[in-house]
Amino acid sequence: MRNLLKEVSMNETNVKWENSIKRKYDLYSRNNDIRSEFERDYTRVLYSKAYKRLKHKTQVFYSPENDHICTRIEHISHVESISYTIANYLGLNVELTKAIATAHDIGHSPFGHKGESILSEISKRDIGESFWHEKNGLDFVDKIELLEDNEGNLKNLNLTYAVRDGIISHCGEIDENNLKPREDYIDLNEYKTSNQYAPYTWEGCVVKIADKISYLGRDMEDAITLGILDEHLDELYMMLNYTKDKVINNTILINEFIYDLCQNSSIENGLCFSSDMFNLINKIKKFNYENIYLSKRMAPSIEYFNIVINQIYNLLKSTYCGENTLKEINFLEKTYPKTINNFKKWIQNYWNLERNERCKNSIIVNMNDEKSYYKAIIYYISGMTDNFAIETYNEIIKF
Repeated sequence: MRNLLKEVSMNETNVKWENSIKRKYDLYSRNNDIRSEFERDYTRVLYSKAYKRLKHKTQVFYSPENDHICTRIEHISHVESISYTIANYLGLNVELTKAIATAHDIGHSPFGHKGESILSEISKRDIGESFWHEKNGLDFVDKIELLEDNEGNLKNLNLTYAVRDGIISHCGEIDENNLKPREDYIDLNEYKTSNQYAPYTWEGCVVKIADKISYLGRDMEDAITLGILDEHLDELYMMLNYTKDKVINNTILINEFIYDLCQNSSIENGLCFSSDMFNLINKIKKFNYENIYLSKRMAPSIEYFNIVINQIYNLLKSTYCGENTLKEINFLEKTYPKTINNFKKWIQNYWNLERNERCKNSIIVNMNDEKSYYKAIIYYISGMTDNFAIETYNEIIKF
């Protein structure tokens, strides 16, 4: 039945509405702006450079020759489409799901989850905290990404609470059924680990589930295309209970997942699959981990990612010298002109030394605190595309 969740949709009648549309500070206004608060969030993300770079970031398979293998930005499009279908059927706010889905992976590093793991190892060693892309996404929209306002000032994205919450709460690695939003309006900086809290809105819950629906089927389809699952096709057909004449593709799987979810969800039960479908989803996830993500075919690229990221990080880290860091940066620029110049132009927007007068964002790098400098380097690397990281590495190693 359609519109089963309409009464809990995030709109003006919802008791969480005022909290959900809160921003850290007021956005500039126009007399002719016809967008809602969540539509403004969507376009602010869409116009951001961090979003644009996602087309050149790995989803699962690095630098495939086949143009039809999924990239990070295509994954986002799938999540947006799936969450729209679910929210529209259940009567939820599709503008909110669109904004969350479009922004949900904005904090992803180059080289997919492997790049994320490498940055996390560096962060834990040098800063004492984990790096995870959901938290990095929140930091990007709150502190890093800059948009020009109507007076030419560069400011952070300043999204609504509901969208910011959806970003940090979206972890698709969920193993629970019956997903419902939390009631508490919390400071999102309270998040210490991925998947620590449920999303604040039903729409955030939809995107969280759409993320999982999206990657399970698409990763499998891509792996079949690339021949990675050639030795496991019989097992796959048996697991899906498909006959050999039935096609295994993302379209079929997504439709089955969405239909089952929409038929079994309710306000009382939360967003949930049938027991049979939920068991199948967990089997697919286990199958993908064993035969795709942990495949021997992936090992050489992982070693390469580790070398690339660590070389970039170590070079930039070596420039730290307290308030004399800029001098060190300028000295090193002679040897690595592109690498250092790009980093210098970026970090000058965020530190308490010489700054661009147009920048009205918060200072996040105190040059008397080396850990804040190291964290800024991690932010910088996490924003790189795969190709930019490799170009940077190649300049570092050449003579």
